[in-house]
Amino acid sequence: MSEMGTRAVPQVVVVGAGPAGLIAADRLSAAGLAVTLTERMPSPARKLLMAGRGGLNLTHGEAMPAFLARYREAEAHLAPAIAAFDPAALRAWCAELGIETFIGSSGRVFPTAMKASPLVRALLARLATRGVRLHTRWSLSGLEHSVKAPARWRLSFETPDGAWEIEADAVLLALGGASWPRLGSDGGWVPMLERHGVKVTPLTPANAGVLIDWSELLKQRFAGTPLKRIAVSAGGRRVAGEAVITARGLEGGAVYALSPELRAAFAAGGTAELMLDLRPDLDEAELAERLARPRGKQSLSNHLRKAAGLSPAAIALLSEAGPRSSEPPELARRIKGLALTATGFSGLERAISSAGGIAWGEIGADFSLSKLPGVHVAGEMIDWEAPTGGYLLQASFASGVAAAGGIAAALTGR
Repeated sequence: MSEMGTRAVPQVVVVGAGPAGLIAADRLSAAGLAVTLTERMPSPARKLLMAGRGGLNLTHGEAMPAFLARYREAEAHLAPAIAAFDPAALRAWCAELGIETFIGSSGRVFPTAMKASPLVRALLARLATRGVRLHTRWSLSGLEHSVKAPARWRLSFETPDGAWEIEADAVLLALGGASWPRLGSDGGWVPMLERHGVKVTPLTPANAGVLIDWSELLKQRFAGTPLKRIAVSAGGRRVAGEAVITARGLEGGAVYALSPELRAAFAAGGTAELMLDLRPDLDEAELAERLARPRGKQSLSNHLRKAAGLSPAAIALLSEAGPRSSEPPELARRIKGLALTATGFSGLERAISSAGGIAWGEIGADFSLSKLPGVHVAGEMIDWEAPTGGYLLQASFASGVAAAGGIAAALTGR
């Protein structure tokens, strides 16, 4: 079956109904273009809705120079798109859809309702009123130039009704990275673009937990236990925050933020050293002084709990780096620099996001692919990564807006 033919109104196909694809469809339909939006999952925005279970951290309120620095090597590439659609613009867009937002005490921005579903419903309703056609359970299987009109594109899909083809004047690919594949992004698009000569950096975990070979005692007693107000270091970088002990290692914001350093260490030597500071608010000398106080008949664990303010989980961790000394200076040194060996990331299936993707050298300023004129890309399928805290969604939305703007300019001259 096929849907073909030239129409007076330019036709655009957006593949992927995540944050980048949805906001792109919104902008493209507002520009008067005929938009078809496809999604391989049974419903759109699954990863966004999953993120919304934790409150939907849309963006962050910090100053723009610090904000942009979060994108590290990709900062120069993403900066124009984020400047054009910054956190204030994202909040204004939400307000247009009837979704009020607020800045929390940490600087993170959330919907007042603290969930994603109202935003998704409002956006889908607006797309429907503009005539955007949404097809779910459609998996992209091919992307080729049209035979009848080489300037157009022919997209092939596997659908519940069999193979289907659509021709379009422009295509926007927003297929995501490879994290949480059960929610729709599995990196299956990589071979298709590589066949067209598009360079793709291998997709690897980002914002992911690490694997650590814990003792059975630690796993049995403390798996699922948080470590609050700690600092974690790797590769010369230190991050304050929190982590969670899992049966397989460590997860949490302080670990996720070190993904680039950990990835480099794993690539270089197969393992990475994590240094935990269990009391970042105290220096080593002060800790040693506290630990040197008489403990009487207290056990060492009770002494560590009272004198050093360590939680039971933190006390147990001190033994994971080898035999634990009872001497105050040695204990203080270990509390301030607990060395743990990580053997790898926990895997893409549990990673919050992925690094790698379409190389920036393949992408124009309007997010078009130089080797595939008329095809634009947005979101996590591009080679960038960012820490949690709203930076992932901000760049996904901003790149979707930028790509849609590039398409609209090419097709309408506006």
